[in-house]
Amino acid sequence: MAGQIDFALVLNLHQPAGNLENLLEADPWAAREILYALDRIPRSLWPYEDIGRVHLSISGTLLETLADPAFQSRVYGIVDCGSLLWHLQNTAIIDVLATGYHHPVLPLIPAHDWPGQLQAWRQTGERLFARPHMGGFWPPEMGFTMELIPLLQAMGYKYVLVDSNNVEAVDAMRWDELRYRTHVARHGGAQITVVVRDRELSDAQQSGMDPDWFIREVNARTRHCDFTPLVTTATDGDNGGWFRNTTAGVNFWTAFYQPFLERARSGTAGGIAPTFIADHLDRHPPYGEVVVRDGAWNTGWHDGSGFTQWTGSPAQREALARVRQVSGQLHAAANRADRSDPGLELARRHLLQAQTSCNFFWGEAWLARCHGELDQAAAAITP
Repeated sequence: MAGQIDFALVLNLHQPAGNLENLLEADPWAAREILYALDRIPRSLWPYEDIGRVHLSISGTLLETLADPAFQSRVYGIVDCGSLLWHLQNTAIIDVLATGYHHPVLPLIPAHDWPGQLQAWRQTGERLFARPHMGGFWPPEMGFTMELIPLLQAMGYKYVLVDSNNVEAVDAMRWDELRYRTHVARHGGAQITVVVRDRELSDAQQSGMDPDWFIREVNARTRHCDFTPLVTTATDGDNGGWFRNTTAGVNFWTAFYQPFLERARSGTAGGIAPTFIADHLDRHPPYGEVVVRDGAWNTGWHDGSGFTQWTGSPAQREALARVRQVSGQLHAAANRADRSDPGLELARRHLLQAQTSCNFFWGEAWLARCHGELDQAAAAITP
């Protein structure tokens, strides 16, 4: 093909409530690595405001930690969190995606809790970033179900990111069209634009790659495209040695992204141009209809199908069943009582926090945290 290849880089940033505070006590270097990885993002992009483009999904619990004055004071000699939040306001280089506040795997929690997770993030995101967040939506862990579409449309989101392994064409299309064009997905009379993450390129991004390989691989994958492709990679941005490494020249930013931007700036990146997804959509409307199977992105242990990472053991499934039980009790109590009841608000907070994906991700290691939050939620529900 001839012409431009649009490249959308997406990074997910999440730390569960209290995790950074605990790491500062138990493993201070790990806490520093995470903070440095966050702080490195805008700093790495400043010299490339003309060409650098990064989408960030930042969980509400991480935003809450970074914005907490006590936490800011505690880590001031490591990272200036107030300045970091300000630097993330730079819309020339960063587009902040909306997400779920407590980073839940949305298809695994009750649907009547979805609005609470999404609205809580929007309140925090729009307060800290001082602008409406009605563009793109990042489902935590890329955990998606078509039943989310009516809520996403009602909240004004224009597109949602999904994993390539979970997308199936309704209208006939080639492999490269399915993966490198945006599409429409419909459910219950609502619709949303779907942006497809390239799983294999994202795997390389997570583990380490160099610009030459990336340029060759992207050009090989898009060589038959008779349209402007959108190549989307999405990984965590604060986990793993490739992102946390503090040594110049051997981490994601200094070994890959900055050298790649130099190539893109000089016109030697094989026609690949970093772009914001919203800008691509302005130029290239969605093509064809797809359905998205229930699933998540691939983790270190599982491929995301069946949400096995979070549901693989009886204890995990029992904890999720208890989440549904307590959620049902809370919503029943809310229907009987004043919705502004302080006890109900406290119960909601603990219920939503119990739903964080981390409580289930590590097998059974963190399930006690889920049950602890559910205990407090149940105790706060007014009989």
